[in-house]
Amino acid sequence: MAGADGFDAVVVGSGPNGLIGAVTLAEAGLRVLLLEAAAEFGGGLRSAALTLDGFTHDVCATVLPLARASAAFRNLPLRVDWAFPRVQAAHPLDGQDAVLLHRDIGETAAGLRSAVDAAAWRASVGATASGGPGLVDSLLSPLSVPRAPLRLARFATFGVLPATVLTRTIFGGERARALFAGMAAHSMVDLRAPITGGYGMLLGALAHRVGWPVVRGGSHRLAAALVGRLVSLGGAAESGQTVRDLSDVPRAGVILLDLTPSQVLAVCGDRLPGGYARQLRRFRYGPGVFKLDWALSGPVPWKDPAVATAGTVHLGGTLAEIAAGEAEVAAGRLPARPFVLAVQPCVADPSRAPAGRHVLWAYCHVPNGCPADMTAAIEDQVERFAPGFRDLILARAAHDPAALQRHDPNLVGGDIAGGDAGFVQFVRRPRLSLRPWATPLRGVYLCSASTPPGPGVHGMGGYHAARLALAGGDARVRSG
Repeated sequence: MAGADGFDAVVVGSGPNGLIGAVTLAEAGLRVLLLEAAAEFGGGLRSAALTLDGFTHDVCATVLPLARASAAFRNLPLRVDWAFPRVQAAHPLDGQDAVLLHRDIGETAAGLRSAVDAAAWRASVGATASGGPGLVDSLLSPLSVPRAPLRLARFATFGVLPATVLTRTIFGGERARALFAGMAAHSMVDLRAPITGGYGMLLGALAHRVGWPVVRGGSHRLAAALVGRLVSLGGAAESGQTVRDLSDVPRAGVILLDLTPSQVLAVCGDRLPGGYARQLRRFRYGPGVFKLDWALSGPVPWKDPAVATAGTVHLGGTLAEIAAGEAEVAAGRLPARPFVLAVQPCVADPSRAPAGRHVLWAYCHVPNGCPADMTAAIEDQVERFAPGFRDLILARAAHDPAALQRHDPNLVGGDIAGGDAGFVQFVRRPRLSLRPWATPLRGVYLCSASTPPGPGVHGMGGYHAARLALAGGDARVRSG
């Protein structure tokens, strides 16, 4: 590979974790080479005109609260312009106005229309938000000494519970239960399963603490800023470089693999000890997603006009309906009415579309690798809360799990979480270890979302892997 000689470290894959891993090593003084198989860097941080010229769509991630909150991003001098919607998320309900998630805790609590639920919101989500960076750092560094042990223990009393149990225990009203269920369903885990309550609490807390912003101009600009930082530190980045075998990687003291377990098995082959290889083969991938991108002639005609001010919209109705749909997916079946997560980026960033036009994307969860066309089911859910939506569609682009995996091989079977994110693989990701980023191969580390702390654009998998390499003595700065 061109320019491959003389590097102290090589990072394979340029998703958020690979990018952060590369920058972290370069910040420590190593000369780093970043290799990406695709023509563009970024993995889940890519944008393109998927429908019509002049319409910018994010291929995967758009709303990035974890990138605003995590230790991996917090102190990096990146030239990124963040755009914030007026309302962080909206949850429409049949026959009444939508429940709104605001930056302000009090405004959100008031919208629950129940003094009891308002107090419960403050005691759970609000307390998590007030935990500050120390609590976020503790949650995103699950195998480290917690920075906020007392706050982490308080979080755990709620967070370890299934979302269905937590919501029915502390909230009495439909509005609070529905709002919380929509956030917990981001986990792509059956809401009757342990720790799904924790996912909902963290996402709600991030809305209050840092907001749910988008990158002005498209998520690809965050990837470009990270690549720019790497190059400014003396590193190099090469796209269009497919690594099929570890022998394709230039020799270096440190190799970080931003790959999921099935790809690690393919790349490392019989170099891996049998026991470790078996652990990787037992790794479980989670549900996939079916995603739609639309170019629209105008804003979505929501029944409740307040929804038009929200960057993220959760379409699924009540807690019972959302939980039932997610349980169907977990059982390997398609729900009749899927939970739909929608994002309207132009609410915060009008530059994504020509004047007066809009872009919108939405996805629903499906069984891993499911080939079913969910276009009608998704659009029916939008129409349910925004009659006349279909009349605004200028063009659409559909992406089933196979298409998503072709775009990014890390999305195995359409799994955007890098593996099932339930309790078992929360503590065994990809294996039970205090150093899960390390492999038995000297100097080779894993850094994808298949390692702790799991899914999300936080970069912490790369951050932890890089710091482990630096602490372990494999990383040595090349003299001269």
